[in-house]
Amino acid sequence: MDAPAHVLIIEDDRRLAEGLRLALQHEGHRVTWAPDGEEGLAVALREKPDLVVLDLRLPEMDGLDICQRLRQRTFVPIMMMTGAAVEEQDKVLGLRFGADDYLVKPFGLQEFCARVDALLRRTSVYTDERDRELRVGELRIDQEAYTVKLAAQEVDLTPKEFELLVALAEHPNRVRTREYLLDRVWGYSNEIRTRTLDMHIRRLREKLEEDPGKPRLIQTVIGVGYKLVS
Repeated sequence: MDAPAHVLIIEDDRRLAEGLRLALQHEGHRVTWAPDGEEGLAVALREKPDLVVLDLRLPEMDGLDICQRLRQRTFVPIMMMTGAAVEEQDKVLGLRFGADDYLVKPFGLQEFCARVDALLRRTSVYTDERDRELRVGELRIDQEAYTVKLAAQEVDLTPKEFELLVALAEHPNRVRTREYLLDRVWGYSNEIRTRTLDMHIRRLREKLEEDPGKPRLIQTVIGVGYKLVS
């Protein structure tokens, strides 16, 4: 991104938040801190940051609730932070609610900054490329308006479903590997996101296919990945 990125940190641990703020400022980013969930959500919606760093356990409103509410109204990338003792199911829920990445405490500042930069790079590329309409058969994807139409009927997709469909539609009839889709949409390949990819493909089929059990549009290439057929 040419201009400094604006990163919002929603974290009730003042010492941790200060360390993250200093690290991000050293990388050239502008940083805002919110000490609780309610204030963090308000700041995110008001100031529209380029990225949100979100703790899972927060006073006033927890991270899962914030993540879900943000995803209902914005495409801002979200990095969630959790303690080592957090149940896997909470991580899965976070990804289902729209989180883009997870960091388990304690973590190093170099890894943290690298992940932040990776999310910002992907978002920047996605923003630069979304000024065109993608057409695959009767499917129309308007990347500027974030709308999808199938046979002239608008289809309601979540932000992650939209990103996944775009990744497939950019190269119709070409197989996109699972690794490519995981990295393109979520950024890191791990077991949780592998299951999340399958879930999002299933939901896309439910919304786009006449018979989701016998998909014609989004096809599986066993052992490789998926392709969008024109």
